[in-house]
Amino acid sequence: MQFHSTRNKETYVSSSQAIAQGLSSEGGLFVPVSFPKADWESWKGLDYPHLAQKVLELFLTDYDKEFLLKAAQESYGERFGGKAGYLAPVAQGTYALELWHGPTCAFKDYALQLMPRLLVQAKKNLGATEKTLILVATSGDTGKAALDGYHDIENVEIAVFYPDHGTSEIQRLQMVTQEGSNVSVYAVNGNFDDAQTGVKKVFGDRTIQEELAGRNIRLSSANSINWGRLVPQIVYYFAAYFQLVEKGALTMGQKANFCVPTGNYGDILAGYYAKQMGLPVGKLICASNKNNVLTEFLETGRYNAKREFYRTSSPSMDILVSSNLERLLYHVCGSDKKVAEYMSRLAKEGEYTISPEELTAIQADFACGCANDVQVAQEILHQYKDNGYLCDTHTAVAFKVAREYGEKTGDNAPMVVLSTASPFKFPGDVLEALDQAAPEDDFQAMTALEQFTGHKAPESLACLREKPVRFTAVIDPVEIADVALGTK
Repeated sequence: MQFHSTRNKETYVSSSQAIAQGLSSEGGLFVPVSFPKADWESWKGLDYPHLAQKVLELFLTDYDKEFLLKAAQESYGERFGGKAGYLAPVAQGTYALELWHGPTCAFKDYALQLMPRLLVQAKKNLGATEKTLILVATSGDTGKAALDGYHDIENVEIAVFYPDHGTSEIQRLQMVTQEGSNVSVYAVNGNFDDAQTGVKKVFGDRTIQEELAGRNIRLSSANSINWGRLVPQIVYYFAAYFQLVEKGALTMGQKANFCVPTGNYGDILAGYYAKQMGLPVGKLICASNKNNVLTEFLETGRYNAKREFYRTSSPSMDILVSSNLERLLYHVCGSDKKVAEYMSRLAKEGEYTISPEELTAIQADFACGCANDVQVAQEILHQYKDNGYLCDTHTAVAFKVAREYGEKTGDNAPMVVLSTASPFKFPGDVLEALDQAAPEDDFQAMTALEQFTGHKAPESLACLREKPVRFTAVIDPVEIADVALGTK
């Protein structure tokens, strides 16, 4: 299969090239030229690695199938504790797809345990020998997952940029204590969008790229702008569906709805790809926090990033510029020129508005809703008291939006809420939501949450208190270019 850019249809690359390069030279995102139709019903009963192989081989056609299976087995084995793609029943008709049983306790592990293996193989497929410099902007979870996946990989360096004071303390410590000789971490003055814009500017600067090329270094990305980040996430939609069938919640062919807490739109877009492949997906429900730019867009067709930015209890969704929405726009309108125009308006004016026809097409697949911090806390308490289910702040956003969608529409199809992070990544907020006093120290809060709920914190989080901090630099967004050039 070939891929081309959302902003230039004439740019054709292989899947290896798309993964190695990350972003097209004119700033567009790589998308498949067509959606493969899956013989998905025959996949029922496969374990997670074999299911991943089936999905991956349809898109990554220049990779060896045996390599894909081996990579999936190495990625989704012991490090997920036997719970890759685990679906937990929560209430009548509602399920939680727990995506946080990986090494960094967040859904990003599904992509970023596999993606380094895909990148190394992509370079082999292309005969590329240069060093790869990976730049990552993160709102919290991507950074640690990328660091964990790429640390100490030969001929690869990775630099992560997170918003200063814009993550939970646990998320920050996960990043700044990261081991590895090829990693670096920087706090950035501003919010996630500032960090993301700084990284994108580096990718779009030909002078920087040429200087790095002269030193035999090529830029790449581990953010969801990279196709290698998105394709592994398609797999768990199939895994969830098959478990619904096994649980008797539906029969093969009946539709299931998915509610996804998202800021950058990659996680929910993976569900859209699964649907295009033939999986019986009903509605994909986009759940936003108080930074509800996506809710407004999905309701009105106007994307307005010129709005107040809020720091919330669900920091991984504190995003105003949603990168992966560009891919959806391309699939809906089919015009690279239109997408390029929308993205140009967003960059220059901070907003754009799609046509009524395009909005109608999007609304056929997507619904939306949002929740503020008070509502998130109420939802955490409700799920714990009424359903005995302990969830984090991001998952609570989705539970609230999912319940309101069902009440509003009367849609009684099974509802799968994507649970994207462990509650122990945000112990203070979760404790307060449960009407418990929350110590200021996150590790004391973690212990208190364990004692109150009887749940045990993941060891990968609990051990952070013993790890030395390696990275303390705070930079301005414009200095991301200096980091890329090695002058910072």
